[in-house]
Amino acid sequence: MEKGRYFLKDSIRKTIDFSQTDQSRGVAPPPVEKPFPPDAQRVALPARHAWSSVRRLDLITAIGNRESHRDFHRQPLTLEELSFLLWATQGIRQRMDEATALRTVPSAGCRHALETYLCAFRVDGLQPGVYRYLPLEHELLLEFTEEGLAEKIARAAFGQTFVGASAVTFVWTAVPYRMEWRYGLAAHKVIAIDAGHVCQNLYLACEALGAGTCAVGAYDQSLMDRLFRVDGTEEFVIYLAPVGKLD
Repeated sequence: MEKGRYFLKDSIRKTIDFSQTDQSRGVAPPPVEKPFPPDAQRVALPARHAWSSVRRLDLITAIGNRESHRDFHRQPLTLEELSFLLWATQGIRQRMDEATALRTVPSAGCRHALETYLCAFRVDGLQPGVYRYLPLEHELLLEFTEEGLAEKIARAAFGQTFVGASAVTFVWTAVPYRMEWRYGLAAHKVIAIDAGHVCQNLYLACEALGAGTCAVGAYDQSLMDRLFRVDGTEEFVIYLAPVGKLD
């Protein structure tokens, strides 16, 4: 038990020689987002000026109303609303160079080691399936469609059926090397911290849509990784959150 707590402490830095990280050795940094084939099927998302349905909500109200919701209305999300939620959680504010971009959430060293996948069940104008958010392009990349997706993600989440009863379920994967490139073994604690930043923004953004979400950290790692077709080593699921409209 006590050994497991060591992961949470900053004392790990005492054992790391930062002169041996790939950044210090002059290795080129990994890209801002995973590459994709140029002919891949992509969906353009509405730009910020088109978010007419997003309510202007003061911060005190948004924070005060924040709570977890597991029961969702059958009403679909609009593509406009989904665009806002994606921007709020991983949107690009400014591109700095080929390997660095400022986003709407903080990240250690601006490394942003997370990728955003979506299980889209009920989104107007969007074919049901699994998509990946492309923050640089503000587009969705269709990864695949699959029969029984709602049942499969619920099974991978230890039978938590609400993760498959949403309009869309956000699934974040970690690409550890993006953070390891700069921080070595100190990377892993801050990747977990970064995931918390992203999900809290989702909670607050949902308040502006009359929607709700619930952070989920309990799932079968191997089942969830296989479902999203990631290798489980260089990329793996770290967090998920279903989103739906509320009664």
